[in-house]
Amino acid sequence: MEHLCYIRGIILFYYTEEIMATVKFTRHLVRYFPALSDRVQATGCTVAEIIADLDRQFPGLADYIVDDQGALRKHVNIFLGGDLVRDRQHLQDPVSETDELYIFQALSGG
Repeated sequence: MEHLCYIRGIILFYYTEEIMATVKFTRHLVRYFPALSDRVQATGCTVAEIIADLDRQFPGLADYIVDDQGALRKHVNIFLGGDLVRDRQHLQDPVSETDELYIFQALSGG
């Protein structure tokens, strides 16, 4: 089965297998989602699609990561392959099957 990868309405590439990226989380998020492990697999060719798949697997998780407009929350950072994601508004950074995403929330308090 062929899948198309769209980024802002443009077909970036197509692939025959679903792209499964590895996603890692801090213990803080795992505490609120007991079924969530430190490392999971998610399907998608953009960061936004990965987050949508994570929310399908762990309902409510996206609410901790993105706001109601789909933008990355101010207190959340996502590293993709060792670099911070560039598109915090639409999360259209492309993801490959060999990529690892690391999602963490900044903790505050004193």
